[in-house]
Order: sequence, then structure tokens, then C-alpha cells
Amino acid sequence: VVCLVAYHIFFMLFVWSYWKTIFTLPMNPSKEFHLSYSDKESLEREPRGESQQEVLRRAAKDLPIYTRTMSGAIRYCDRCQLVKPDRCHHCSVCDKCILKMDHHCPWVNNCVGFSNYKFFLLFLAYSLLYCIFIAATDLQYFIKFWTNGLPDTQAKFHIMFLFFAAAMFSVSLSSLFGYHCWLVSKNKSTLEVFRAPIFRHRTDKNGFSLGFSKNLRQVFGDEKKYWLLPVFSSLGDGCSFPTCLVNQDPEQ
Repeated sequence: VVCLVAYHIFFMLFVWSYWKTIFTLPMNPSKEFHLSYSDKESLEREPRGESQQEVLRRAAKDLPIYTRTMSGAIRYCDRCQLVKPDRCHHCSVCDKCILKMDHHCPWVNNCVGFSNYKFFLLFLAYSLLYCIFIAATDLQYFIKFWTNGLPDTQAKFHIMFLFFAAAMFSVSLSSLFGYHCWLVSKNKSTLEVFRAPIFRHRTDKNGFSLGFSKNLRQVFGDEKKYWLLPVFSSLGDGCSFPTCLVNQDPEQ
């Protein structure tokens, strides 16, 4: 009875978080980041270079944007025709800009970003617990299989296959889950690991890190009762993020 109850709890949490990861639509930048009609016309008229940057700087002067391109320019998406918020990237698969994009995951056929990153993390956690539970409860019968302690039926091959599948998925999921736990502890995305964010005055790979506790709350929220449930509780709006930099603006 205990094993059945535990199995169904892990299974339901796994399916719930997997469902939320798949069907939660990625969040896109709000309307304030889209260029106005007049700005679009000005951008098209101006030749590429400093003239276009002047148009973009004028459009982004009141926006909460602190990151830049490698050349120090305003981050602009030609496809979506918008000024990119911090940590926002254009997904070539979805063909749209995704807030706090981590990566496009083929296993869930969806972009993992601000709106569903918590669900993705819980999906990894519960799928890992699910596989470990199956491997642990199947272990005694797996041992009996090799010691000829099982009846000579076709069912014993199912036991062997089940143990190998659960054990292999446990190993692969543990490495992926551990990696994303490290990302959460550092308040980084997968894309930011490969290319550190460039702020107005310098590149800082830990620019968004606020310390372990605050980094954790950025993803899971302030209400601890919601941490283990696949319900949205992340802090912020996905368009602007607190940073650890105190000298972003010389006037501050």
C-alpha cells in the first residue's frame, strides 16, 4: 500500500509538471518594447550603423534595459521588430522573442523560459524521483533474475528491461537536473553560460546573481507552499530583473 501510494504521488506530480512545461506558452516582450510606427519608419530610412543606433537609443531611453550587444549597441530583433528586454532572446524554432529564454527543448516541444522554467525544473525533479523509485522497488527482483530466483516466465525479462530503463534515465536525468540546480543557484540561463551578459559598462557573468537565497526565490517565489507544486510563482514580469551591479549608471 505504501509503495502504491508513493508511486502514484510521484507519477501524478511528474505528469502534472510535464503537462505544464509543454502547454505553458512562452512569454513574449510587452508592447512597450515594440517600436512605434514612426520609429520603424525612421529605422528603415537610416543606413545601418550609428544612425540606426540613435533611433534605437531614443526608443529605449525609458525602458528598463541594462544589457547590450558585444559592440555596445542596443539589442534589437529584426524579425520581431522590437527592442529586446534583458535576458530575452529570439528562438529560431518558435520564430519569436522569448523572455528569459533558457533553451528550446525538443523533449517538451516548447521553449523553456520565464513562464515555464519552474515547471521544467520540477519536471526534471519528479521524473528523476519517479525513475529512482521504480529502479529501487525493482532492484530485489532484478537481483533474483540473475540468481535464477524468479519463475521461468516471460515476465522476468520485463523486470530486467524495466530496471535498465529506469536506471539509465536516472543517470541522465540526475546530471541534467544537477546542472539546472547549479544554474538556479547562480541565477543564470543556459544561454548566459555560453555567452555572459554584457552590461552598459562591462561584461559580468554573475551580473544577475543576488545570492543563493534570492536566486532561488527568483524562480520559485516567496511563498514556500508553492515551491513543490507546478503552479506559477516566479518573481517579476520577465522583462526586467534585479542585478548585483551598483554602478550600472554613473549617475546612481
